Amino acid sequence: MTARHAYLDWNATAPLRAEARDAMIAACDIVGNPSSVHAAGRAARALVERSRAEIAEALGASGADIVFTSGATEAAALALHDRDIHAGAVEHDAVAAWVTADLAVDGNGQVTVDDPASSAVQRANSETGILQDLPEGLFFCDAVQAIGKLPFAFAWSGAEMAAVSAHKFGGPKGIGALVLRQGRDVAATLRGGGQEQGRRSGTENVIGIAGFAAALKAAVAELESGAWEAVAERRDRMEAHLLDAASDLVIPGLDAPRLPNTSCLAVPGWKGETQVMQMDLAGYAISAGSACSSGKVRESRVLAAMGFDKLISGGAIRVSMGTATTDAEVDGFASTWIEHYTRFRKRSA
Repeated sequence: MTARHAYLDWNATAPLRAEARDAMIAACDIVGNPSSVHAAGRAARALVERSRAEIAEALGASGADIVFTSGATEAAALALHDRDIHAGAVEHDAVAAWVTADLAVDGNGQVTVDDPASSAVQRANSETGILQDLPEGLFFCDAVQAIGKLPFAFAWSGAEMAAVSAHKFGGPKGIGALVLRQGRDVAATLRGGGQEQGRRSGTENVIGIAGFAAALKAAVAELESGAWEAVAERRDRMEAHLLDAASDLVIPGLDAPRLPNTSCLAVPGWKGETQVMQMDLAGYAISAGSACSSGKVRESRVLAAMGFDKLISGGAIRVSMGTATTDAEVDGFASTWIEHYTRFRKRSA
């Protein structure tokens, strides 16, 4: 990837891993429906169940139930619909749609949980990278951004349920899972053939499931190798460079525990949508907040919940790196951003 086409939006979706691609291609040759009882169907079922076991092991979820879904949005809906669950206003839209956002959030993005059994807390925020400690007995955890970037084991997370999405760690888009602690159950939102133990009807996405398992296994191995430590060093160096060049730059969560790859950057009055377009034209893919808001560019309710005013919440961009991101790409982005910042300051003056 050249500096003219630097991808710095890994929190939106990570590039597809070679391991996932290979597993999906191989799965294309399995023609049976996993609910069929003939040999072709049994072969498909065997792949689904083998993948389920591999995913459970990689997630530290032995003994838990893995319910395959179309992604984390569906997983959150399956877990949270028809429930009285509370959360902070920093949760992803997929969770915010189902909860009462009345838990206190401080200036570092930390959520105060009063009753874990009736609460939902994300492990990592997609916009700021800020991490949350998960209380024991937590009803639901959005683990999407943490998987593959941080050590995570469902067994010690304290959560009763967790949502996972494959494309955030190099798997295919359109496949995810709801992880259920043994003994927990959910009422189906998709009814029909009774697949996934009656929790999610519809023929399983065999090809996607195969890619999900292969990507997760590779992501965990990569994490254990220490590859993300280099990403954190690269991110920290970039932030220091930008702070030196822009005295009014605000980095929400700078003093809080964060994901190793995520920078939320805001300059008062410099619109996030303008920065995204400027960087895109210069060859750098970044975003303004979560990509899952249907491409909309808007003021960040996450930053508003942390106490930032509209000049900041409307001017924030997100730079999110990955293990394939190079020094040249990060340095090139920093130089280009500083050039545009200098022009913005001159116009403002």
